[in-house]
Amino acid sequence: MSSLSVENLSVEVNGKRILDEVNLAIPKGEVHVLFGPNASGKTSLLMTILGFPNYKVVSGEIWFNGVSITNMSTDERVRLGIGVAFQNPPAIRGVKLADILHNFLKSEPEAKKKEIELCETLNFTKDFLSRDLNLCFSGGEVKRSELLQILAQKPSFVMLDEPDSGVDIENLGVIGKVINDFLKERSGLLITHLGYILRYVKADKAHVLIEGKVACSGKPIKILDQILKEGYGWCEKCLKIEKKC
Repeated sequence: MSSLSVENLSVEVNGKRILDEVNLAIPKGEVHVLFGPNASGKTSLLMTILGFPNYKVVSGEIWFNGVSITNMSTDERVRLGIGVAFQNPPAIRGVKLADILHNFLKSEPEAKKKEIELCETLNFTKDFLSRDLNLCFSGGEVKRSELLQILAQKPSFVMLDEPDSGVDIENLGVIGKVINDFLKERSGLLITHLGYILRYVKADKAHVLIEGKVACSGKPIKILDQILKEGYGWCEKCLKIEKKC
């Protein structure tokens, strides 16, 4: 049984079709990668899986661990074990990173010790937790902050939206190792444009989203190599052939 299964999913935002009969199945224990050019629908798929109300499902179904979540609220989906690290999370004045961490860890024994361990994993100082969430954070700090929250939340299925964008080489190495270790016992979906994160994270399968449709699927490195050689044009050709058929 798939951890996450998207079946014939079509989605609209303000009456505009942004996802068109998308099919995607991620078995338990597998990590998949979603490639695609800008505005192809990658983040829209993530938002739809999370249940954001602006993303209207006009047909199809979303299943998580055998349960239909298509009509569930976002908080219900999160409680089932779905987590996310956003590409551009909001800056929130007055909310400390420590507050969020405390909330996730409050029921754990030795919560303070666990908090320190998580911070050390991502090279955060204790003082960093007292800063307002994402306010004046660098690109690398934003990514590591999102991962810190994911590590504390411990979802069984995690989606990471462009974890390698806007990150320098040093931070990418730290982030990549943490993601790879975290996903060893979980299922996940990595959304990426250029695929830098695959230098550090082992993925089982890749998909390419073009114009709101899954154009092709296959081995991550093979698909990435093809993209780097020919761009996304080669996948657009596959999509045009499919439309003619």
